[in-house]
Amino acid sequence: MYGRIVQRNKKLCFWKIATEIFLILATGLFPNEKPTQLKDFVARCQQFADQTAVISEGQSYLYRDLLEDSARIARFLLQGSTDLNEARIAFFIPSSYAYVSVQWGVWRAGGVAVPLCTSHPLPSLEYVLSDTAAEVLLTTSQHKEFLQPLTASGKVQLICLEDLPAEMSDAIALPEVDAARRSMILYTSGTTSLPKGVVSTHKNIQAQIQALVEAWEWSADDHILNILPLHHVHGIVNILSCALWSGACCTFLPKFDPDKVWEHFLRDDLTLFMAVPTIYFKLITAYEQADATAQQQMRESCGKFRLMVSGSAALPVSVLEKWQAISGHTLLERYGMTEIGMALSNPYRGERRPGHVGMPLPGVAIRLVNESNETLGPGLPGEIQVQGDNVFNEYWQKPEATQEAFTNDGWFKTGDIAMLNEGSYRILGRNSVDIIKSGAYKISALEIEEVLRTHPAIRECGVVGLPDEEWGEVIGAALVLRSAIDETELKNWLKERMPAYRVPRKYLYLEDLPRNTLGKVTKNELKKLFN
Repeated sequence: MYGRIVQRNKKLCFWKIATEIFLILATGLFPNEKPTQLKDFVARCQQFADQTAVISEGQSYLYRDLLEDSARIARFLLQGSTDLNEARIAFFIPSSYAYVSVQWGVWRAGGVAVPLCTSHPLPSLEYVLSDTAAEVLLTTSQHKEFLQPLTASGKVQLICLEDLPAEMSDAIALPEVDAARRSMILYTSGTTSLPKGVVSTHKNIQAQIQALVEAWEWSADDHILNILPLHHVHGIVNILSCALWSGACCTFLPKFDPDKVWEHFLRDDLTLFMAVPTIYFKLITAYEQADATAQQQMRESCGKFRLMVSGSAALPVSVLEKWQAISGHTLLERYGMTEIGMALSNPYRGERRPGHVGMPLPGVAIRLVNESNETLGPGLPGEIQVQGDNVFNEYWQKPEATQEAFTNDGWFKTGDIAMLNEGSYRILGRNSVDIIKSGAYKISALEIEEVLRTHPAIRECGVVGLPDEEWGEVIGAALVLRSAIDETELKNWLKERMPAYRVPRKYLYLEDLPRNTLGKVTKNELKKLFN
């Protein structure tokens, strides 16, 4: 957030004052104005009005188009009122220009955006609509029939974008939206209970965007391919919002297809790419299946990128190394979650260490604590706790859960375990599913998975803790194989590479591992398969 220059301490150095003046001029904000995410976005869009903002379904849309269409949708949603006053507006729209214009329209009308996952079944969608008490559900005519049962209660009005007026009067004023107001509700995966609605304010989202734009050096010259679902912070903030904040271009590929991604790599003037480890794994597989000429072209296409990022799940070192050999890029790993956006990142410029997620992003404070909430130093594993403007506002209508998520002194408890190792954080796993407590040992499932993936017969794996009367938990490994394997030989192979207490006792052989919509292995579902 930009402060008022007149209130700055006289000792503020010259370059900082000059930078602030530049930002004010660039965004159209003056010292007496109170900046918000929306005001900044609109001002920046006007600055980039004639540049391409989005490429969707083969059609290009300018920033000017986005401003006009989002204003039209906002005026329609207002329906004669002056402000939606944080009314929840749900929308079921695939990754596209339509998604962006609706999301911005909801924000500009003063509403709270509730993006729905387009691959979820009706009961999951009904839960979100009921939990948020959304009275409006926006969609396209393509999905109207599928969503119609959700209107049976009479509480939700289903509106197709195609039915909106082509024009709305400019005389309908759009409200001023304060930065502290709620802006979006995203739902957590709900692996251990019903999903919780994570509420972010405009201030939270702006902090998340600005931290990444600064750390990853976004500019108006950038062009990114967005292949991730837009009900998740990875696709919404890290890719889409950072691109639009910077005046860059975002091309949508609504459904992931490795061959189509490679086609975009070969054809488009892309500069950034962000994905989850599973996607990189599938891109590597597609590369390996191509002929020598195609492989050469694929390798050369990666040369135009300035940055490639992996996140939302632990990146296997084997995948990082294979992708590095193909593309010449060392994937930038970072750490974040729905409640905090991104918190840690490897450097854009500088060494990126495999298996590590770097240091805190600008404006983010991190500490590691033990079970007594005592701060730990380097070399000791502890829970990651976070403070900063990036941290979410609340769990929707769950005050007790919100209170439990924070310490008494205001730090958000992530539940993830990490260790500060030689100036960079290493994620050891999630306290509830990736940290296995067997006997007197606390064992990282992720570290065992890294070793298993180096075995030539193992394509993919997932390690979990299984209840055991004697040990508390024993280690189970689910394996997706390339070729047949002898279990006794595997155990002996593992004992040569890790302490015996870390060697899995139970094994399960699967065609594939259970995953969520981002390709992340769902460990609680995996545990059930051992029964």
